[in-house]
Amino acid sequence: MVNDTIADMLTRIRNANIARHQIVQIPVTKMTRNIAAIFQEEGFVENYEIISEGLKSYLLISLKYKGNKRQPVITALKRISKPGLRVYANHKEIPRVLGGLGVAIISTSQGLMTDRKARHKGLGGEIICYIW
Repeated sequence: MVNDTIADMLTRIRNANIARHQIVQIPVTKMTRNIAAIFQEEGFVENYEIISEGLKSYLLISLKYKGNKRQPVITALKRISKPGLRVYANHKEIPRVLGGLGVAIISTSQGLMTDRKARHKGLGGEIICYIW
């Protein structure tokens, strides 16, 4: 059993991206499902679906590539807030990833959302990860 499911998810996506795999399989939690939804909404992954095998459920994420050389759309994934060191920011302190080119995923009182949406709603929270 993995303690940090978010870091496990990001590492699996990062490794599959480097190996240029089409899909990656991740154990389902509410948090990983919401992160996958944000990745799809922001255009970093093609789509995702939940597959149930008996008692276990998995998230199948289709990675996105561009061009003839299949360059990955995801350049980098970085976990910010970890179980050993939580990182929080109010709506004024939410960082801009690569000057607005990347996306920070924030866990707020109204659920997971991108940095832009959290700034717009005036919400702060825990900074989960950066993706660009």
